[in-house]
Amino acid sequence: MTLVVRAVAATDQGLVRSNNEDAVFVGNRLLVVADGMGGLPAGELASDILVRALGVVDSMPDTGEPLQDLIAALDTANERIEAAIADDDARDGMGTTVTALLLSGERMAALNVGDSRCYLIRDGELTQITKDDTYVQALVDQGVLTPDDARRHPQRALVTQAVQGGPFRPAGRMVPVQAGDRFLLCSDGLSDYVEDRVIAETLLANADRKTAAAELVHRTLDNGAPDNVTVIVADIADA
Repeated sequence: MTLVVRAVAATDQGLVRSNNEDAVFVGNRLLVVADGMGGLPAGELASDILVRALGVVDSMPDTGEPLQDLIAALDTANERIEAAIADDDARDGMGTTVTALLLSGERMAALNVGDSRCYLIRDGELTQITKDDTYVQALVDQGVLTPDDARRHPQRALVTQAVQGGPFRPAGRMVPVQAGDRFLLCSDGLSDYVEDRVIAETLLANADRKTAAAELVHRTLDNGAPDNVTVIVADIADA
């Protein structure tokens, strides 16, 4: 059986920001969402460098080692961000989060750094595939905060690592996939302001990917959308 990814993306700068520092890539096998940081224009540059570096993987032959291919491309992106910072002192501190999926056969490689997320809908259930690299997630892991407390914490956007030209430790996993699976990749502009329950309801209620993606962005705007928001809705299907 040959599986394929069919995906659409939607993005909005939100109701407060004057620019959009998110970047997105939708390819034949590869999906990427990156949320830049460091202010205008450095955040936009960092996320753009990252999606361009990772995007090359989409046109490569399937090596059967998708996680290693993603990590190698991520290392390249990190080196290019480091070089860009060295070229201009005003870019000091710029960086980007990343969440990426790469299809290989009947498996999906999932990679993330920072707090952009990936979810899977299977058999009507929503599962978060990635774990946030954030201060509040560390407190949740320690039992200090509940997940609901973390959503409302004033420091919920404080990431503990990002792709910034220095050392980082990406989290990666392989996910077996099947026809009918639906993935969502998103920046924290969605996940910080729309509850998982609502995300699941929206993905299940809208079979059309474009409609589902637009509705998720719309729900974020309804909730005030102080941040940029970017989503990819991707369905796994038989070729």
